[in-house]
Amino acid sequence: MPPSNLLAYRRARPAPYLYSAAEIDALLAASDTLRPSLGAVTYRTLLGLLAVTGMRVGEAIALDRDDVDPRELTLAIREAKHATRQLPALHASTAQALHAYAHRRNQFCPAPKASSFFLSTAGTRLIYECVRETFIKRAVSPALTAARVRVLDLRHGFAVQTLLDWHRAGVDVAARLPLLSAWLGHIHPASTYYYLHAAPELLALAAERLPELGARS
Repeated sequence: MPPSNLLAYRRARPAPYLYSAAEIDALLAASDTLRPSLGAVTYRTLLGLLAVTGMRVGEAIALDRDDVDPRELTLAIREAKHATRQLPALHASTAQALHAYAHRRNQFCPAPKASSFFLSTAGTRLIYECVRETFIKRAVSPALTAARVRVLDLRHGFAVQTLLDWHRAGVDVAARLPLLSAWLGHIHPASTYYYLHAAPELLALAAERLPELGARS
C-alpha cells in the first residue's frame, strides 16, 4: 500500500461510482433512444470509448478524424491535460466500433461543419456540458441520483478494472503502474495511486499480496 503522502493531491475527492458491466450495457442501450439517429450513434460510441479506454471526456471530444486510425488500432490524443500521447493496441472490437461509427456518421452528416471525429446533430464538435447533461439523463436510475452520476466515473472504472485484472493475474502491479499512468495521461504514477482507494475489492486483493511481497523482499 502506498504511504498517504505519496498521493499527488491532498484535497478531498468524491468517491467514484464504479459502474458494473451490466450498468454500462444499459447506459449504451439508453443512448440508442436518442433522436435524431446521429445523436444515438455518437453517444453510444463516445460513452463506449470512454468506458474501454479511460480517456478524459475533453480528450475524446477533441479528437479529429485524423487522430483515429481503426486500421492501425491507435488513437492520437493531442488535446491532453499534460502532454500529447498515443493510445496503441486498441482492442479489435473498439476499433471496429470506431470504424462503424465513422461510416454511419458520414452517412448522417456528409457535410460536417467541423473536423471532429465525434459530431453533434448540428455537424459541429461536441460540447462538454452537453455530453455531461446527456450522460446524466441516460444514467440516472432509481438507484442513482443525478447528484451521484458523473461521466468521469467511466474513467475511474477503467482504471480500477485494469488494476483488478492485474492483481487477479498475479502480475507485478507496481512494475506495471507506470504503464497505466502513461495510458491515462498522468505525469506521475503517484496520481494513479488514487484509484487504489476506489474499490474495496481492489484493496482486499492488494492486502492479500502483502505477505507474498514481504517474502520476496
